[in-house]
Amino acid sequence: MTDELKNVGDGVGVLATAGVLIDLLPAFSAILTIIWFSIRIYETDTVQKYLKDRKK
Repeated sequence: MTDELKNVGDGVGVLATAGVLIDLLPAFSAILTIIWFSIRIYETDTVQKYLKDRKK
């Protein structure tokens, strides 16, 4: 996945979160946003390094 596509996904996630907070979007979009950001956090170098060090 390219960085540009990830940035677009992040932007959509932020907008979805804002929409949920002001009750414009259903809770389902909040769940999708949480899943998206969880995947992004899991992919970070910091988390990957932590998991790799923990396996040792």
